[in-house]
Amino acid sequence: MHSLSSDGPGVAAGPPVGAAAGLVIERLPITAPDAVLLVEQVQEEYVARYGGRDESPIDASEFEDPTGMFFVGRLGAVPVVSGAWRRRTDVLVDGTRLTAEVKRMYVAPTARGLGLARRMLAHLEVTAHAAGLEAVVLETGEKQPEAIELYSSAGYRRIAGFGYYRDSPLSRCFGKSLRDAPGLSSRHAGQ
Repeated sequence: MHSLSSDGPGVAAGPPVGAAAGLVIERLPITAPDAVLLVEQVQEEYVARYGGRDESPIDASEFEDPTGMFFVGRLGAVPVVSGAWRRRTDVLVDGTRLTAEVKRMYVAPTARGLGLARRMLAHLEVTAHAAGLEAVVLETGEKQPEAIELYSSAGYRRIAGFGYYRDSPLSRCFGKSLRDAPGLSSRHAGQ
């Protein structure tokens, strides 16, 4: 249903603190084995939190050039974070419809608390901006306070509902302009 991106408390058996410095983010097809693994894990989280899987329509081609990108982040050889964006033209944010919708943000429980969601979100912003998009939008859920906190602290603000869950009382939609984002043009896509 919603993005699940926690930088909250991690599981004791997770990677050591400071491990985020070794994060390597790679662009992959959403159908790649590591991408499928992380997408399935986030679906399991949705079942636990909301009682069901995310039913919003996803077409793998939406995450291929020129309409979007899907990324997996690894610590060593272990895939621990995912994030993607797809173009949207039906959501207005700060006067633009050139938007990227964030999808499939997820951090594996063993890697939470390391700042990986924040790193992936910044990577998504940089790559969307490089693709000529002017704003980022996303939908998350009320039962994901850690995701709401992440997005709010990263400069996202509440916007009108959109997409599959726009009328759900549990849905929370956010947007952020990329046009004048401080430091965005100086960030490197490999963050």
